Amino acid sequence: MKKSDQPLEPPGYLNPAPAAVLQACFPRAAAYPGLPAAGRVRERPPLRPEQHFSERHLQCVWADDELRPRALRTAQGECVEVESPGVWNLEAGPDFLGAALRLGPERRRVTGDVEIHIHPADWQAHGHGADPRYERVRFHVTFFPGAPAGLVLPPGVVALPLRDALAAQPRFAFESIDLATYPHGARSPTPPCGLALQGWTPDDREALLAAAGEERLRRRAERLARASAERGPGQVVFEEVLAALGYKHNQAAFRRLAEVVPLALLRAEAGGDADLAFALLAGAAGLLPPQFPAQLDDEARAAARRWWDAWWKRRERLAGGALTPAHWRLAGLRPLNHPLRRLAAAAALFTAERAPAEVWAGLAETEPGACLELARQQLLAARHPFWDFHLTLAGRRSAKPVALIGAARADAILINDCVPFLAARGSAAPLAKDLLAQLPVEQDNAALRETAFALFGRDAPNSLLRDGLRRQGLLQIFHDYCLNDRSRCATCPLPAMLRK
Repeated sequence: MKKSDQPLEPPGYLNPAPAAVLQACFPRAAAYPGLPAAGRVRERPPLRPEQHFSERHLQCVWADDELRPRALRTAQGECVEVESPGVWNLEAGPDFLGAALRLGPERRRVTGDVEIHIHPADWQAHGHGADPRYERVRFHVTFFPGAPAGLVLPPGVVALPLRDALAAQPRFAFESIDLATYPHGARSPTPPCGLALQGWTPDDREALLAAAGEERLRRRAERLARASAERGPGQVVFEEVLAALGYKHNQAAFRRLAEVVPLALLRAEAGGDADLAFALLAGAAGLLPPQFPAQLDDEARAAARRWWDAWWKRRERLAGGALTPAHWRLAGLRPLNHPLRRLAAAAALFTAERAPAEVWAGLAETEPGACLELARQQLLAARHPFWDFHLTLAGRRSAKPVALIGAARADAILINDCVPFLAARGSAAPLAKDLLAQLPVEQDNAALRETAFALFGRDAPNSLLRDGLRRQGLLQIFHDYCLNDRSRCATCPLPAMLRK
């Protein structure tokens, strides 16, 4: 059997794991102090499985001139010029205070507060119409356009949807927004959650973070299970790994590429040839050089011609239109992070005799105690005949091979894709065998540092942060509580829950 003829979806993959199986994979998640739906005051509805953003993301888009689209239009089609987005409100009430916008061809100036939601119906769902704090709102900014039957905004409020304007920006991706860098309220010297934890033993603190970490993985596994039931686990892993390989500003382009060149098409066309798969991916990405620079050596020139010939013969077989250079952000990228090298890694991984989804599932069954380390070795071993020895197309050939996937990127794939995927397919047994104790350590970032400081102060023991699962727990607590807290800790429900 040819490699391209081998099944992409091994038996037993297609049904998502039920909630009970996911709970068995992550038993400590039940101890995480998450609030029931009736008890949590939230400014956002639960996310749909395919939705990877929150109102917090939309607030960042509105606040940041670099993210906010220039070509905005109201729901009635009037052009919009944002003179000032307003002041980010860290207290209760509208999201931004005192914004100034110019509307229509006459550029009439309208001032007032801004309220941001995902869906237009959230204005009613959150009861803003009867709340006097929202009397000065003049702009209702939402992601989705349209309005449900019966929705009536107060007189003079302008509806402003963002979805189409954001979609028109080829480089935009919610995943590239670093939420922790935007204002979310000054904390007191010792936040209430830190006070609530002062009497806890080290074991209890570790248990709290482990429970939060398992809850974070459980939620991601649930999303992957649903997506796998719709598109197949092999395709979903392909999409997630490509997104993980992309530098944060290029994640949207990598996801789009996984839709344009789906895994089944890639494997069928490449037939196990990583160089041919690279040509198809790079061509569909719009990243093959339109002409060959004079400084290319013989090896690079031959490779570029080979890629163009392969791509040109297959360009009509794509699921959708090819991307263009405008979809990619290449300025300031280190050569190691360039999309072409990352595409070479993807070509090697997904044209192997067994693609990652099948490899991971097999390792979980046959080597449960070592499956993460073996999966890591598979990622680090990705090879390509040209890009193993070149950082750029026009650069000199290196004497020794340079890894296509670094250790940090491999660890991120294991944390965010491999472990949740195993749980999503119901691999409770290997997860129960101390697999989570081997979870790689998430790279340091502002969200981790801020949450650790809030909970444990400056003297937090390093042991709390050296464990991969506990770091996932810190991220989950940040996203559930710190991220959307606009009360400067005054009304955050976490301290009361911890005191219980």
